Amino acid sequence: MNGKVNGAMIGLGFGAEFLPIYAAHPQANIGAICRRNAAELEKTGNQFGIEKRYTDYDAVLADPEIDFVHINSPIPDHAWMTLKALDAGKHVMCTVPMATTIEDCQKIVEKVKATGLKYMMAETVVYSREYLFIKEMFTKGELGKIQHLAASHPQDMDGWPSYWEQMIPMHYATHAVSPCLGLVDGLAEYVSCFGSGTVRDDIAEKSGNKFAVESCHIKVKDSDLTAHIWRFLYDVARQYRESFDVYGTKKSFEWTLVENEPHVLHTAKKPEPEIAEKVEVPDYAHLLPADIQKFTQPAEIHDSEHLSFIQGGGHGGSHPHLVHEFVSALKEDRDPMPNAVTSANWTCVGICAHQSALRGGEIVRLPEFTLG
Repeated sequence: MNGKVNGAMIGLGFGAEFLPIYAAHPQANIGAICRRNAAELEKTGNQFGIEKRYTDYDAVLADPEIDFVHINSPIPDHAWMTLKALDAGKHVMCTVPMATTIEDCQKIVEKVKATGLKYMMAETVVYSREYLFIKEMFTKGELGKIQHLAASHPQDMDGWPSYWEQMIPMHYATHAVSPCLGLVDGLAEYVSCFGSGTVRDDIAEKSGNKFAVESCHIKVKDSDLTAHIWRFLYDVARQYRESFDVYGTKKSFEWTLVENEPHVLHTAKKPEPEIAEKVEVPDYAHLLPADIQKFTQPAEIHDSEHLSFIQGGGHGGSHPHLVHEFVSALKEDRDPMPNAVTSANWTCVGICAHQSALRGGEIVRLPEFTLG
């Protein structure tokens, strides 16, 4: 692509956080915004100086000046909006998860393959400073051989929009799945998952899921590794956490138990009292163009009262990294990370995990289209 890539932001709650990042990026521009609520649409358009404002998604897709859409709509809209955009010849960045059914994930993968367009699931964790810190240690060989991976995403969703009450926890598991598989550049081959406890009756009825907690083991394809992840959304007492633990032969990293406290690094073969040390994770803004480096910092959050930031701490400074990866992929005509197949694999882990939990932990294999 010559010149700047021109996009449309779809959904302006959490999505509005990305508008100043795109505006500052040297190779990108948001030329249009789209939201169903006309009054809020006008408010955001005026605030960020964006002239093209749509309440109709089809009108966005008909705009010949739009190269891509960045979808931040509610989860039930992700799949159909993605497929419509690809049909209209637009590249897609979509917030997590890709979809909530295996069938929709497959449709997206096949559509991307057929059209040659780019798709990226905007998974925040694999661009967070903690993940980048661990990835750097792993790449340098400081962790040694990886022996086990673990991640969790406990979150109390009471007070969030009501559609969350219909969500099965493992259908929104990519924040836990992605770092485990992304670190080792692996794909999930099969899973085994157990449900534990029960949610209150109204949540069970709306979601079709009775389990309070779902706990899953993932077999990494072509590897001796397994990863363990767990999820819940309601009726468990726990502070919000998106954790990622890595156990290696030389060093291991463990996520803090309490938000905003230091993480812990364990070093093998030291005297026992010296094995564990608290570490402060550095920022990784230096990996970005100078114009968008400031957006890794909480001070640049546009709406700090949004629940995504009250619970989540700004997603580890990941937002400008996501934008830069997607824009770079478009400019360089390459697949972004994660591409459609990887995004489908990460998403289908959770879908298959819930199937396994309903069958008492029975092994469920990932579908072939997710395996590369």
